[in-house]
Amino acid sequence: MTGEIGLVGLGLVGAAIAERLLAGEFDVVGFDIDAAKHDNLKELGGKARSRPAEVAQEVDCVVLSLPDTEVVRQVVEGPGGILQAKTPPTYIIDTTTGDPEETMALAQRLVERGIYFLDATISGSSQQVRDKKAVFMVGGDKAAFETCMDVFETLAEKVFYLGPSGNGSKAKLASNLILGLNRLALAEGLVFAGKLGLEPGAFLELLKVTPAYSAIMDTKGKKMLNGDFTPQARLRQHHKDVSIILKYAEKTGQKLPLSMVHLDVLEKAIAAGEGDLDNSAVIREIKRRKIL
Repeated sequence: MTGEIGLVGLGLVGAAIAERLLAGEFDVVGFDIDAAKHDNLKELGGKARSRPAEVAQEVDCVVLSLPDTEVVRQVVEGPGGILQAKTPPTYIIDTTTGDPEETMALAQRLVERGIYFLDATISGSSQQVRDKKAVFMVGGDKAAFETCMDVFETLAEKVFYLGPSGNGSKAKLASNLILGLNRLALAEGLVFAGKLGLEPGAFLELLKVTPAYSAIMDTKGKKMLNGDFTPQARLRQHHKDVSIILKYAEKTGQKLPLSMVHLDVLEKAIAAGEGDLDNSAVIREIKRRKIL
């Protein structure tokens, strides 16, 4: 697949996707509800359109980078959406972390119209996408996945095909459960080390060469220590993810006690006005939790 690629959603991850596509073999035709993001896309060398349908009309493949499944449905099926293009695209690659059952239902509705919908979730922040260090987890039709492989390889370091539609979303939820708890554990450990009188920066470097190591230390450790919460992935987005995780845990009859604590931490951080900060800002909420 070569030539023009559509892109709907030009936020943190969407902008990084646009940069990677434009640095590869693709031209980008994009849309976002925020017109200022159109200007950013044009500065990168892409083209902006006023509706998703206009994007879809020009390309055979559209990439979605959106907040949640309901927004995806509106962009695809709603007024001015992709399906209102005179000639809809053959492929939709959805990078949104969404609801697996709703994703599967949408994919089924689309395949009946000759459109292949790949739930292609990303493990990695916007900065990791920009650095081509992210990982794709893809569910959907195998032949469609193979056709779109050059798009995935332009965007990500590693790509995994996981089977039918919905499996990409399921893998992202399970992966994010672990990733989020690693981030929370790091925040709690750094706060505890500081309370014990250890120098936090030196302690972080120590952690990286012990069995306690996790990759989150490389991406979020310094942000936590420096109080740099410029967003690479917003805290409120992870709250959405943990909410979906607990929804499906309840459906399967599985209790997830650590994720329940995690949700409470995220809810308190959002209530404190930190929802649009980087998700490393969970360390602020950990610092606020004192024994009275």
